[in-house]
Amino acid sequence: MAIELPRFHTRDIVGVIGAGTMGMGIAEVAASAGHSVRVFDVAEGAAVHGLDELAARLDSRVKRDRITSQRRDEILGRIQVVHRLVGLGKSRLVLEAVIEDLEIKQGLFKSLERICGKSTIIGTNTSSLSITEIGAALKHPERFLGVHFFNPASVMPLVEVITGLNTAPEVAAAVHGLMSTWGKSPVFAKSLPGFIVNRVARPYYAEALTLLQEGAASVSTMDAIYRDCGGFRMGPFELMDLIGMDVNFAVTQSVFESYYGDPRYRPSVLQEEMVRGGRLGRKSGEGFYRYTPEPEVSDPVDMRPGKAPTSVRVFGNLGPAEALVELAVQAGIDVSHSEGQGYLLVDGVYIALSDGRSAVTRAVQEARSPMVLFDLALDYRKTPRIVIAATNGDKHSLGVAAGFFQALGKTVNVVLDVPGMLVMRSVCLLVNEAASAIAHQVCSAGDLDIAMKQGVNYPMGPVEWGESLDLHRVVTAVAHMHEAYGDDRYRVTPLLARRALANRKLSD
Repeated sequence: MAIELPRFHTRDIVGVIGAGTMGMGIAEVAASAGHSVRVFDVAEGAAVHGLDELAARLDSRVKRDRITSQRRDEILGRIQVVHRLVGLGKSRLVLEAVIEDLEIKQGLFKSLERICGKSTIIGTNTSSLSITEIGAALKHPERFLGVHFFNPASVMPLVEVITGLNTAPEVAAAVHGLMSTWGKSPVFAKSLPGFIVNRVARPYYAEALTLLQEGAASVSTMDAIYRDCGGFRMGPFELMDLIGMDVNFAVTQSVFESYYGDPRYRPSVLQEEMVRGGRLGRKSGEGFYRYTPEPEVSDPVDMRPGKAPTSVRVFGNLGPAEALVELAVQAGIDVSHSEGQGYLLVDGVYIALSDGRSAVTRAVQEARSPMVLFDLALDYRKTPRIVIAATNGDKHSLGVAAGFFQALGKTVNVVLDVPGMLVMRSVCLLVNEAASAIAHQVCSAGDLDIAMKQGVNYPMGPVEWGESLDLHRVVTAVAHMHEAYGDDRYRVTPLLARRALANRKLSD
């Protein structure tokens, strides 16, 4: 039976349960949109303290001319602390942001059902618990859903609107529309472990941790590579330090267990060791970096300047790296062309874009030696950095390749000869995981890209990125990594393989 839900209006009261950073952030967003907000916290004095902290944050913005004093007063004037749950009874929408405990949440929501009217929608900000399971304890689970904000809620635009098995479509649509009026970028997701962001983002952290364990490069070098070459706002290690090692590890562990030990989501023993040692990142003062009154400065290890070549032969098309040919011409290098399968020949050294194999494997299989591979870049014209690896770390070959890329104005980093290198490896596995989420009907391709760009600031959505690379290239790279490691963590998602074979897009 369809539920009749009139459109939300600013006269509707919004209730918030939980006066921590996230709860007060949600309260601020709702009040900023013009709603009267009621805030409740079970801990005595917590709601008053939370409101005081919000007032201090708003005062700080006034001092920095981010908002006017009148705007601050309007926001604070719409927020009222209530000391009993019954104070939320007249709310049209209640959003919960308390501890990730199933029984506590279910108890709160059962009480709310007795207090609130039949038209009240109840939402949880959970990032890990099943919406279906929480809602199973309610008399009216059709009015219950996930409304997952990202921290800080007042700044981050993404909101995942998550439906459980019993959530009425009309309820999800109404909340999705409301989030849009609040200035957010809402996306629909089904209640499967990790929802969108916490599932699809796993390879970004997991592969960086694996590469660190393998000794591919230093932490600072890898972070610089992901920022400069991949276009990510933060490298994986500085991002894990910001999130908190314990939080990041707990999310990974939860997703891994929820998918019955699927190796795609396997936690890192290195990260677990850091959690056990109390190296949690910024909040503990030390993680992958040290955070002291004088923060640790750790620069990437760059190659020394090498000799620029006078000529280069280009075999075939370099695909996403074709811009390097144009840069070589602009640098005054004599460029000639021959038929082939996408590689360069510089002073007797074969140079090729990574395809998921190691340099030594590719050199043997293609009978081209010496071989140097270079990593993926978001934009080869603009990237300030190029990453290379050579068979057995051959210094002469690395020097030749470095001289070529340096002649194009690029800083060069050498990494261990690992399958897929860094950016190519991570991006292809992000695309592979995105395909898995789409195949499992977690969300649409469009919503997935919005979520990853707005929720974790990726420079491109994984779907868009995969299609710009060519899905055949992505499938090949992932298959090569699977062959190299013999680990199902690197298995190709069937949907991705089918779309590549049919020359269709993931977004079709």
